[in-house]
Amino acid sequence: MFGDLKGMMGKLKETQQKVESTKKRLDTVLIDQNSTDNLLQVTITANRQIKSITISDDLLNDKEQLEDYLILTLNKAIVKATEINDTEIAAVTKEGMPNIPGMDLF
Repeated sequence: MFGDLKGMMGKLKETQQKVESTKKRLDTVLIDQNSTDNLLQVTITANRQIKSITISDDLLNDKEQLEDYLILTLNKAIVKATEINDTEIAAVTKEGMPNIPGMDLF
């Protein structure tokens, strides 16, 4: 019994290390999101950190329009980054979880 518990704890620790490694790698995965007319471009990491924002001069004349563009484009980029992040972390977590009866019910 205790041998199995020790093995499970080791596997959990290994999985935790893989998750941390994956999170670090996701800092290097860049997502570019453009507005529909390409007047604004946002680049964020898969960990949802903004890296750059490029704004066309055409948008600088209208504050409200620029704000709308930023909100829409950033939200689209965040959705993409979240999908990538969730998929990568879930894959590593599922791969490394010990087979505990009943845990697949959650």
